[in-house]
Order: sequence, then structure tokens, then C-alpha cells
Amino acid sequence: MTVPSRMDAAAAAFVGAFVAAFLAGPAGAATYDTAVLQGLDKVTARISTIEAPVGDVVRFGTLEIIARVCDKRPPEETPESTAFLDIWEVRRGEPPASVFRGWMFASSPALSALEHPVYDVWVLDCRNRASSPAATSPDARSK
Repeated sequence: MTVPSRMDAAAAAFVGAFVAAFLAGPAGAATYDTAVLQGLDKVTARISTIEAPVGDVVRFGTLEIIARVCDKRPPEETPESTAFLDIWEVRRGEPPASVFRGWMFASSPALSALEHPVYDVWVLDCRNRASSPAATSPDARSK
């Protein structure tokens, strides 16, 4: 049995602190209500922009995507948008199969990627849905 040296312990502590800081994200990140994703259909070579409201199911081909959280750093910090996504493949006559569950990072799409033979999905941005004009007009408020 070998005893770890001080150098091994220091290296492990450094790596652990780096990973914890990276995964924890910035303290000042703002939460948004829509994840802006991009999807690639590898068969047709078509790229689609997908707006996924947090908590709602959106479809992309045979995939169903639910954005659980979408955070974005403020402009004065290093740019980063992160989203926690649940992605299932739904085929007719088969039960849904989970193909991805986890955080995706806009600045590093390969860090935590969807591995699928037909589709690629990655995070572009986080934003808030604009209020509809009818909902904010004085006539709509008085009714």
C-alpha cells in the first residue's frame, strides 16, 4: 500500500477545486425562461434553431426536449449560457428512451454532448420570452 505524497494531495485538491468552481457556475448568473438550442439532423444536414421554454416539451425529429433550467452570466463576466436538459427519443410503438440528461454549456458544446446517431443538439443562448402586445396593452388589462 502506498501513501499519497503531498504533491498528489495538492494536485487532487487543485483539480477538485477547479472542477467544483467550473460546475458551480458564477454566483451572479441570471435564470431565464427559454433555452435557445440548435439541432442538426445528420441525415438531411438541416440545422434548426429551437426555442425551448423552461418546463415545456419541444420536439425535434423523434426527440422530445425539456429544458429544466437555463442560466446566463451577466454581460460584465465571461460569456456563458448553461441549460439543464432532459432529452428522450420517442418512436412509434416503443416506450420513450432517455438519451440525455444533464447540463450543456454554450461555450463548450463537446464537454457534455448528446450522443445520438441521427441528431446533435447544443445550447446557443438563454433568453426571456417577450410579452405579447395584447397582454401588455391597456385594453387587455382592463378586461
